[in-house]
Amino acid sequence: MKAAVIDLGTNTFHLIIAEISATNVQIIYKTNVPVRLGQGRINENIIIPEAFERGVETLKNFKQKIDKYQVQQTLAIATSAVRSAANGSDFVDAAKKKNAGITIDVIDGDKEAEYIYSGVKATGAINGTSLIMDIGGGSTEFIICNDKELLWKKSYNIGAARLMQAYFHSDPISELDKSAIINHLNNELTDLKEACTLYKPDHLIGSAGAFETFASMILKETHIENIKSAPIEFTAYNSLSEKLITSTHAARQNMPDLIKLRVDMIVIAAILTNHILSLSEIKQISLSTYDLKMGVLYSLSELKS
Repeated sequence: MKAAVIDLGTNTFHLIIAEISATNVQIIYKTNVPVRLGQGRINENIIIPEAFERGVETLKNFKQKIDKYQVQQTLAIATSAVRSAANGSDFVDAAKKKNAGITIDVIDGDKEAEYIYSGVKATGAINGTSLIMDIGGGSTEFIICNDKELLWKKSYNIGAARLMQAYFHSDPISELDKSAIINHLNNELTDLKEACTLYKPDHLIGSAGAFETFASMILKETHIENIKSAPIEFTAYNSLSEKLITSTHAARQNMPDLIKLRVDMIVIAAILTNHILSLSEIKQISLSTYDLKMGVLYSLSELKS
């Protein structure tokens, strides 16, 4: 069966088309578009008109590609930006009217975390008790797990776009701005710290997104798009994060393997990742290139078995 998954993220919309069976998921097409649905007013829970129109237009283009590949099942999954927006239901309605056949499913943070776990598990990257971290634009999901089961999960409204709009007001980011972010994280993540104390994960797995950027900048010989997972050397990550956090916007624009969309949000991602490493006392980091959308596909594969 040919299936398509659309992941309507806060920063980027992804389309992935695959041939799925009870035993295999074979990707036949994938693309992404930096829609920036959370532009401007994400912390006010509004999708601004320009972002609204970009999102609808992108879905129209995705629908054409889905029809071209004669897809039999399409799942469009919306996360933080749509579920928290006062006009999120208007966006869902507009997308359905202008893209016949695409119905958007707005999922909650728990379901989002479950799909992320399914995707990361499919890479085989989970060893021992692990903490999965998926930094989105609107929310960040944390999952404590092993390769047999999901032990604990929670989604927090501390995505990179939210934190950037609220706290990133200097170039390079000032100690004052960094302190404000860390204070906010300390207030928000008390139950994550308790869960880490209880389950004692010793391995941080970053799910796609910013972690693909970290890995690309560190593992220069590796083609990230061709792998499922890879270790990220701890000392190399620490050096890179320090470089990113202390650099100016102009300097980051000229860094190899740092895409335009992440030039500023990567600073937030590094501060957030550093905080999690400190909070959990983890010293081992890996990348999983599989995330929510792959988790949805693998869930469909399981349904067929």
